[in-house]
Amino acid sequence: MSRFTRWFLFAVFFLSGSCALIYQVVWTRLAFASFGIIAPVLSVVISIFMLGLAIGAWAAGRWVGPLVRRTRCSALLFYALAELMIAVGGISVPKSFSVGEQLLLSSGQTDSFRYLALSGLLLGLSILPWCIFMGATFPFMMAYVREQDQRSAHSFSYLYLANVLGAMTGCLLTAVMFVELLGFKHTLWLAATVNFTIAVISGCLAWKRSRFAAEAAPQTRQSIKPTGRPNPSASGRAVIKWILFSTGFSAMAMEVIWARAFTPIMTTQVYSFALILFAYLGATFLGSLLYRRDLRNASVRSTASLISLVSIAAFLPIVCNDLRFLTNTQDSAGYLSATILLLSICPLCAALGYLTPSLIDEYSLGDPAGAGRAYAMNVAGCILGPIFASYLLLPLSGERYGLILLGLPFLAFSLFAIGSLPAWYRWSSRIAATAILIWSLFYSVDLAGLVRMKSAKMEIRRDYAASVISAGEGLSKALMVNGVGVTGLVPITKFMAHLPLAYHTGEPESALVICFGMGTTYRSVLSWGIKTTAVELVPSVRDAFPFYHADAEQVLTNPKGSIIIDDGRRYLNRTADKYDVIVIDPPPPVEAAGSSLLYSEQFYQLAKEHLRPNGILQAWFPGGNVKTGQAFLRSLRESFPHLRCFKSPGGSGMLILASLDPIERLTPSQVAMAMPNSAVDDLLEWSPSRDLPAYLGQILLKEFSIEEALNPDPRIRITDDQPYNEYFLLRRWGWL
Repeated sequence: MSRFTRWFLFAVFFLSGSCALIYQVVWTRLAFASFGIIAPVLSVVISIFMLGLAIGAWAAGRWVGPLVRRTRCSALLFYALAELMIAVGGISVPKSFSVGEQLLLSSGQTDSFRYLALSGLLLGLSILPWCIFMGATFPFMMAYVREQDQRSAHSFSYLYLANVLGAMTGCLLTAVMFVELLGFKHTLWLAATVNFTIAVISGCLAWKRSRFAAEAAPQTRQSIKPTGRPNPSASGRAVIKWILFSTGFSAMAMEVIWARAFTPIMTTQVYSFALILFAYLGATFLGSLLYRRDLRNASVRSTASLISLVSIAAFLPIVCNDLRFLTNTQDSAGYLSATILLLSICPLCAALGYLTPSLIDEYSLGDPAGAGRAYAMNVAGCILGPIFASYLLLPLSGERYGLILLGLPFLAFSLFAIGSLPAWYRWSSRIAATAILIWSLFYSVDLAGLVRMKSAKMEIRRDYAASVISAGEGLSKALMVNGVGVTGLVPITKFMAHLPLAYHTGEPESALVICFGMGTTYRSVLSWGIKTTAVELVPSVRDAFPFYHADAEQVLTNPKGSIIIDDGRRYLNRTADKYDVIVIDPPPPVEAAGSSLLYSEQFYQLAKEHLRPNGILQAWFPGGNVKTGQAFLRSLRESFPHLRCFKSPGGSGMLILASLDPIERLTPSQVAMAMPNSAVDDLLEWSPSRDLPAYLGQILLKEFSIEEALNPDPRIRITDDQPYNEYFLLRRWGWL
């Protein structure tokens, strides 16, 4: 094979891998917007992505030979067609998501089996066809390599190396640069343009070579006699497929659990998951690079030694994720903690990055059909792993024990596989594996353990959407969702209910609360004696309500109240109800996707459609970056003509009342007069004084004009396509 051809193959698969991860990152975020920010959506997207790769690899590997012989075309032409279809899919998936979102509006709440099943089906129909073409690229290109060099036996690992490096690059650039600069839509167009360009160049090269394709069609495995590695026996080939399936299953299941387990340190910012994925792919690339080096030196490491390494490395993230020694602050200690967590997954990923292409090379010996079957087995494990983790492991066992359970099969297999290794290696491996397992089981402390050590009272609830910890006593109670402190028993959550209801012209009759939290705002709205609906995404958050309020049973049985388990945007899309007041309290942090989707102009446009005449929308910004606050205000200003803006006590947050109709300026005494006695009692529940006007004055006397706070640059705003609060690194680094 010529040097030009080798570099062409590497460049093409590097770019193809980059585009694949661009699609996966953007599609996942768009799926959250359409189907809800819950773990099953993430796991389904990953699983369907992998399912497409498996089907494509298997089908293309099986049919590329007959296709080349019948059409007398180079396999590179079929590769070009696959890339062309990937480009089409890249820009068509968002539309498919929108159609699927509309079709699901009648399927009930997001915690229903019907919704979860149908959303998974529609997600699959949206992205599966295009992922099949992604999977087909490996066998098609391997067949082209065979056309160039009949004796090539390790082409899969070469292409795999380029693909993983491209995937790592695409993942990082999408999160750090592309979305912030271009938005989701144009980022997808960029990736599609690259795929289209690859298709055109490959098609031109294939056209020139087509007259030689029939003679160069892939031959059978028996005609290949690679040096340095024996042909595996039938039993050996079965073991290889089992290992490939198991490693794919566990690795992808662990990735889902890592994303949740590391949240107390990494937070829920988009960059956190991107960094986990980047570390995963980067270590995989280094492992593959080491394999290619050993392949050239004819010193490939044995499967037994790699499995023994995997059996130890699988438990490192558990040991390193010990919250007694880590911190989630934003100073150097916080960055050091995040770095430790990211490095903890690298040994496992590097070992698998070496093992996977090594086993597929050994199984296929350069044959596209064999590589397709072996790769499909690995990807089949990758399909089932995320689903198993999301629907069974996380709800039943939690993060720590879920990771332990996923590591145990490797530990058991290594005890039998290392028999062929030197005695000193066997004993040192067993001792290390036993020690790290004992530490993981009995000494490592996760968030639940840390909270239990510090709090006399704690409850843990888990479901498909999140792990929820309720802890503390009295007014010091705290709610944590996936390790993030969401809210506390603080007066501002009462003001969120009482201010918009008091400012409403006329007698309010109904209210909607989006984001239930501790239920304080919902409870406060009910004190007005009006019909109240609360929407909460996580079932366990609703179930934790009695932990925080002694009168929870009375509140829950109030005939005027109802709690809906659903995504807030989806609920507004599927209901025809209109409200006098809509209260929104997005979950922290401000930079999370959950906040973006409740701060965007498109969300406010949707909310306006559900306000009755003189209706008021209450929006809350907890404080933080100045420009992010300005973007929040700009989106509100562009959506509502009338606003009243108040700084919260301490000046760390903003409470905004927005309406399509004028909102009268009221004094603290006038607001107090508008409140019924039951509402007064609720608002003053945690106040040391019964002076209601003075208490209201803590916020009402801090009113400010939105025009004074707006940034003059109209581009500083939050939209669905460019969530200003969520993607911000280039700005904060001073590069924009």
